[in-house]
Amino acid sequence: MTATAPVAVVIGAGDATGGAIARRFAREGFTLCVTRRNADSLSELVTRIEADGGKAHAFGCDARNEDEMVGLFEHIEREIGPVEVAVFNIGANVRFGITETTARVYRKVWEMAGFAGFLTGREAAKVMLPRGKGTIIFTGATASLRGGSGFSAFAGAKFALRALAQSMARELGPQGIHVAHPIIDGAIDTAFIRDNFPERYALKDRDGILNPEHIADQYWAIHTQPRDSWTHELDLRPWMETF
Repeated sequence: MTATAPVAVVIGAGDATGGAIARRFAREGFTLCVTRRNADSLSELVTRIEADGGKAHAFGCDARNEDEMVGLFEHIEREIGPVEVAVFNIGANVRFGITETTARVYRKVWEMAGFAGFLTGREAAKVMLPRGKGTIIFTGATASLRGGSGFSAFAGAKFALRALAQSMARELGPQGIHVAHPIIDGAIDTAFIRDNFPERYALKDRDGILNPEHIADQYWAIHTQPRDSWTHELDLRPWMETF
């Protein structure tokens, strides 16, 4: 791997899906730039990627902050390498009844899942367009398609992210940039699901919850599609999930 290896940026490289995506692209020879609000929480992921022979850089970054996002992409392009893939994977799933949803909660969720996605997509597009190639992936959810009881803030933000992805795909596709919006429709194998929804987690043995590694495989497949057969939106769900 050299300093000129293509770079994949994962905004929101958590312990499950985001980390799995980062590891998947690292196995394909990409240099990974992974972010969370606290860079220290990325040490285990970086160590694992490096132990597997890959290369990764951790950044503490608030994706809602315009200056930080502008600086992040400028630093990566200047010091690490050309960004070929950008994945926006920040979760903002909260549940409150409408009368208990404060203005602060609604605004914060929109900032995390909507506005931060805009900043990520804009900065990725800026560096990809001069090269005429690249992939930008926004992680969607069930709430991207339909609002549920208690999810007014989350659904509003995920609807906004989906609209952003559609607009960017129509604008950037003719210029060589593949914009995709995978919808994760189901519980994911995470510590949160294990600890808070044990009945749902028990379905793991029946392939009833999503494996982050398998999600990551689909993200890699999206990136490697020929441009005469680009996917914009696909949904991933366990076989037993209703829809």
